[in-house]
Amino acid sequence: MKGGGVDFDVLPEIAQDTIRQALEAGASDAECTMSQGSEFSANVRMGELETLKEAGSRGAGLRVLIGRRMGSSYTSDLTPEGIRHMVLSAIDLAAVTTEDPQAGLPDAEELGTIAGELRLFSDDIAGLSTELKIETARRAEAAALAFDPKITNSEGASFDSNIGGRVFANSRGFVGAYRSTYCSVSAVPVATLDGAMERDYWHTVARDFAGLEAPEVVGRIAAQRALRRLGAVKVETQRVPVIFEPRVARSLLGNLFEAVEGRAVYREASFLAGKLGEKIADERITLIDDGTIPGLFGTQPFDDEGVPTRRTPVIERGVLKNYLLNTYTARKMGMKTTGNASRGITGNAGIGHGNFFLEAGEKSPAEILRGVKNGFFVTELIGSGVNTVTGDYSRGAVGMWVRDGELAFPVSEVTIASTLQEMLNGIGEIGNDLEFRGSVSAPTIMIGEMTVAGR
Repeated sequence: MKGGGVDFDVLPEIAQDTIRQALEAGASDAECTMSQGSEFSANVRMGELETLKEAGSRGAGLRVLIGRRMGSSYTSDLTPEGIRHMVLSAIDLAAVTTEDPQAGLPDAEELGTIAGELRLFSDDIAGLSTELKIETARRAEAAALAFDPKITNSEGASFDSNIGGRVFANSRGFVGAYRSTYCSVSAVPVATLDGAMERDYWHTVARDFAGLEAPEVVGRIAAQRALRRLGAVKVETQRVPVIFEPRVARSLLGNLFEAVEGRAVYREASFLAGKLGEKIADERITLIDDGTIPGLFGTQPFDDEGVPTRRTPVIERGVLKNYLLNTYTARKMGMKTTGNASRGITGNAGIGHGNFFLEAGEKSPAEILRGVKNGFFVTELIGSGVNTVTGDYSRGAVGMWVRDGELAFPVSEVTIASTLQEMLNGIGEIGNDLEFRGSVSAPTIMIGEMTVAGR
């Protein structure tokens, strides 16, 4: 893969040379991140190409330590002069920063990379023509518009793809590199009834073009979702079972990630701080972080500190087993990194997740619905009223009301409220429909009771 005149295959050598220069300039330790990639996006609306974007990017970031003082710098100029300037800038910054007793690289024995083929890269995306990408988006939108006469408009359909590569090297002898690809198709049709309009969307994403759902399938599902929102009403305030479809159940996992990542925990800014080893959820809940599963979107051979990614049980049968840590937060807490360091090009590593998912249950979504006499099936969440320090949960919601085990009528302009503690312990059912459409994945989840606030 080439970009900006620099072949990806030579980046590891440039990264190692950058480390060498940093040590010669006075650094006691150093780590270098390099990335290079190209992205494509085509958006069509009502059959016409609306926007087309093709862009390439590359960059290098350097973090140096002089004792316990840290400095960092970055550049998009990978010439020898550009690299030299980046090195000197980082050294200059480290000389004037305050010492941090926990600063430092992972120990040498913690470094490494996963062996084996992780199926992160596909050559077929690079070979796709611009015309095919645009036509794929057109087909998705056309299928949505043709599905039903009430689909009267469109916010568009898109085809997106990305080809990227990442290199990491440090002064402890680690150097690693990997490439990745993905592509996606989405459609956002608009349905109309008696002058009222509703929109919804569907998308498909895969590491290679062959793995995508057909654009016609994307368009039809998006149309069905928009149509079922027509005629939405606001229900009376009540406490009922609430079912989260997988697309919105993922947001619950996002809230839980914020509560188990090391920075929030050591600052005691999480309702799960100090709860390690305690039962904090219904025993049906097993929450996993796994960066090793071939082909998935949260998979990579090593984290952004050069530590191998791994499978980490976060919650196991309701018991909080692990927090997710990088080297810095692990040292703060007297623990070991879980291989969850994440960073951009420059600066200190933060914490990210691999494939963060809730293990599937045994019942199908239809079976779960059949067991609900009166409840709310959530298809979209609005706003951000979740406090992971206290656990308070309140979100605007859209969906379908459930009567006698069936989806009865659409609902909008309501709020669902509870606490994350009550929700975790009040799980009624977990579906068998776990599907990996991103790095955070969940099956259908039913909470036994929440407040639905309407009129």
